[in-house]
Amino acid sequence: MTCNSYRNPDLLADMARTVDHISDGRLILGIGSGWKEKDYDEYGYEFGTAGSRLDDLATALPRIMARLAKLNPAPTRRIPVLIGGKGPRKTLRLGAEHADIWHGFTTVETYPAAAAVLAGHCADIGRNPATIERSAGVEDNSGVRRGEGIDGLIANAEGLAALGVTLLTVGCNGPDYDLTAAEALCRWRDKR
Repeated sequence: MTCNSYRNPDLLADMARTVDHISDGRLILGIGSGWKEKDYDEYGYEFGTAGSRLDDLATALPRIMARLAKLNPAPTRRIPVLIGGKGPRKTLRLGAEHADIWHGFTTVETYPAAAAVLAGHCADIGRNPATIERSAGVEDNSGVRRGEGIDGLIANAEGLAALGVTLLTVGCNGPDYDLTAAEALCRWRDKR
């Protein structure tokens, strides 16, 4: 994921095309409106409001797509766009309009309501919501880092998968980067 505010949209499109070539067509352009005020302060950027950052993202996405369409050399394929968030008015509307993948930051309990809002925005613009792949983070239950609580993590993964989520992530925070939860999620995935 990148924050829209940190780069000119045309430059970001050029960078995405380059990474797409370097990765042999594996790039997913994850983009959001930004949320970490400390980063804005350190970079010297205006933080604004959540609404103004989302408005900036709404302006940037068509520019990014237009730039990608005219680059020479072109990307290896149409680069999929991942938009993360669950804000019902703006974020999910942007997902309906531009996302190939929606990362909902949802749980088994909150996913259905957010997915229904996304589907409503899709209906408003005449898009089939099934054309948007679904992604969510699996909760890092207490104890997972100590090798406990894996059953709860897997239960969350199974619940989200049953709701139609096809891409699952798990947090691995540093500086030690304990991959216990990620390894458990991968073992679960590989058994399916």
